[in-house]
Amino acid sequence: MEQGYEVKRRGSSPRGTGQVGDPGTRALALLMHAAFFLLLGASLTRFLLRHPGETRTPWIIGLSVALAVLYVLGPVLGSRPTPRSLLWLGALVAVWMVLVVLAPSFAWCAVPLFYTGLRILPPRAALALVALLTLFVVAAQLRLADGFDPNLVLAPPAVAAVATAVFVHMQRQAATQAELIDDLLRTRRELAATERREGTLAERQRLSMEIHDTLAQGLSSQQMLLQAADRTWDADPATARRHVRTATGIAERNLAEARRFVHDLAPADLAEGGGLEAALHALATRETAQAEGRLTVRCHVEGTPHTALPDRVQSALLRIAQGALANVTEHAGATEAALTLTHLDDRTVLDIADNGHGFTPATGTGPPDGVRGHGLPAMRARLRQLGGTLTIESAPGEGTVVTAAVPLTDPAGHPGTPPGPLTPQDPA
Repeated sequence: MEQGYEVKRRGSSPRGTGQVGDPGTRALALLMHAAFFLLLGASLTRFLLRHPGETRTPWIIGLSVALAVLYVLGPVLGSRPTPRSLLWLGALVAVWMVLVVLAPSFAWCAVPLFYTGLRILPPRAALALVALLTLFVVAAQLRLADGFDPNLVLAPPAVAAVATAVFVHMQRQAATQAELIDDLLRTRRELAATERREGTLAERQRLSMEIHDTLAQGLSSQQMLLQAADRTWDADPATARRHVRTATGIAERNLAEARRFVHDLAPADLAEGGGLEAALHALATRETAQAEGRLTVRCHVEGTPHTALPDRVQSALLRIAQGALANVTEHAGATEAALTLTHLDDRTVLDIADNGHGFTPATGTGPPDGVRGHGLPAMRARLRQLGGTLTIESAPGEGTVVTAAVPLTDPAGHPGTPPGPLTPQDPA
């Protein structure tokens, strides 16, 4: 029982209203207040009807009014065991005892007082007060009875025990509910914080892939062209100026990409309209022009999509094509490359093939031996987000084919929906 009282202390309202936040406890408090005034009024009425004109009547009326006024002050003082609330409770109980001595019929007002004492006092003090009030009730009932009645001795303790048990149960229920609500709120806060962290990491990874496939590749191409221009500036000024003009074109393209990042992070080629097919054709033309005869890139489209590809699928495939062609330019030593976009019934496939010197694909998920960079892991990460796959076929001296396949629907029938969130810790 004492443990129940300790639980009640933790569940008490911090506002000092004497009620916990549980609706059932508030209802019990209102019921006890109503019962107190009902019992007080009934006891005073009984006394006046049975003892009219007695000399103690003014005292009974005055003490009844004082008891009612004191009781009204209780909610104002609150339910915490402060010196003022303890003084108030002592005065309330003292006035009631005097009334019971003068008129035993006021004894049943003790039931609401049980609740008041249990609500304010520490456990041991509350039990002592309940026992004292019960003794007064038993004594008062015996005074009213014509003779000794065992029921008058047993009934008041039983009522006190029931009242105490109800109070303890209500407080335990309220405290349990409050703890569950606190746990729920804490869990929701932790979940929201975790989701924010995961979202931040996922966005960082996405931005790193976007920058790698666009700005970083463009800057790498500009560096190569400017270095070539520097080497040929004195011997072949025309070729050097051509390299500089090509680097300027790449810089303009990178500037458009950077502005697109600021605007909505969509690929600039897609933002110009025409869809993925037009963007791939533009990419092939641009890469061919930038290579200045060293590399020819062709683009082919096979089949017709039954429905428009989602923007996120188009963006991912275009970025994969950009990254793959950048690898071809920097590492493959190829003279020809082909972009082939194939629309099938259940998936869209993009092949990037070249006739370069090839390599032995790594068995793991990292880049091939001797190849630096973030390209292949970034491609795999993009496709993982779409539920797709990346396949690399290559051998030394036989060129390379990179195949990106994206399903048109997931098992639930949603287009391009990823199987789950991608975090930077996932292998790509």
